[in-house]
Amino acid sequence: MNLDLTEEQKLIQDTAKEFAVAELEPAAAALDQGGDDTIFYENLKKLAELGFMGLNIQDQYGGAEAGSIAFSVALTEIARACASTAVTVSVNNMVCEVIQALGNEEQKMAYISKICSGEYPAGAFALTEPGAGSDPAGMTTTAVRDGNEWVLNGSKIFITSGSCAGVFVVWAVTDPDAKKGKGISLFLVEPGAKGFEIGRKEEKMGQHASATNEIIFQDCRIPETALMGKLNDGFRVAVSELAGGRIGIGSLGLGIGLAAMDMATGYSLERSQFGKKLSQMQAIQWKIADSYTELEAGRLLLMNAAFKKEQGKSFAKEASMAKVFATEAGNKACYEAMQILGGYGYTSEFPIERYTRDARVTTIYEGTSEIQRLIISRAILNEFS
Repeated sequence: MNLDLTEEQKLIQDTAKEFAVAELEPAAAALDQGGDDTIFYENLKKLAELGFMGLNIQDQYGGAEAGSIAFSVALTEIARACASTAVTVSVNNMVCEVIQALGNEEQKMAYISKICSGEYPAGAFALTEPGAGSDPAGMTTTAVRDGNEWVLNGSKIFITSGSCAGVFVVWAVTDPDAKKGKGISLFLVEPGAKGFEIGRKEEKMGQHASATNEIIFQDCRIPETALMGKLNDGFRVAVSELAGGRIGIGSLGLGIGLAAMDMATGYSLERSQFGKKLSQMQAIQWKIADSYTELEAGRLLLMNAAFKKEQGKSFAKEASMAKVFATEAGNKACYEAMQILGGYGYTSEFPIERYTRDARVTTIYEGTSEIQRLIISRAILNEFS
């Protein structure tokens, strides 16, 4: 078994790392504190120009055709520097992938190329609702056909890039009489549609530069051509096509954890207590050993899931395993890094406190750790039965 990256994958990883160090890292702290978000959008545009918004997208639509492994390693490097940028890149890639998988040719040409090129700063998924988070089948947003239009009513919450997305992939109930989860369809909605409103921006614990918004549909009219894929088949998409997003968020959590431990390990080599370096103390050495071991295990789980996806094999269970392990390892690494720095780790003088805040949500969005364990256990029990 060859676990080495190909030359192309290594080039993408190196390019992502170089860009992250040169462009993202210097701006991350200021953006976290509410600095000029023009820099944030400029960096998104630059990443699009480098090909990072469509890593697993066909060339004819403006993508890089680099695959899921390249997507994972690139996200990890970007997240080391700026988690807000990384989550935007992850969602953009997955929006493009879902449109590529389910859209017709006209929809693909209209939207994918605009995200890949940076003409649209972002794309967005509109799935979660106030009463339907971990249970998306319980959504209440509706889409009713009226002549040659669809009329949407309802609201969505926690929408990443809600204030800047050029297109939204929206789930809505189209057959209210169908069995739960069966009467849901998928639509492509532009923010300029009549009756579409972008609501308030959430005040969050971390990832401050990435906007998270409520969006509202009040008799929102969209053309019949906005329907993507088969009518009433949208829930299947939510539980299958979006599994790839878990590879992205797992990679994001991994990158934050690595950044935290790299910072803390370097600090341990410089800081002295009781007449010796922290790095010479067994308690600190074990934190370093355990954290890097867990992060490496997370990386290998992510590579396995990404490889299976590239091969066209079933990867939902593996993606959930990778997501839950890598994000929890990333959170733990941030905690241990803060312990190594002691009081300094709790201050904004060092980036550990920002990493810790940024990492926390990775065990929540794209499916909580609890939901991932549910998916994993069901898959294993089905294999036994």
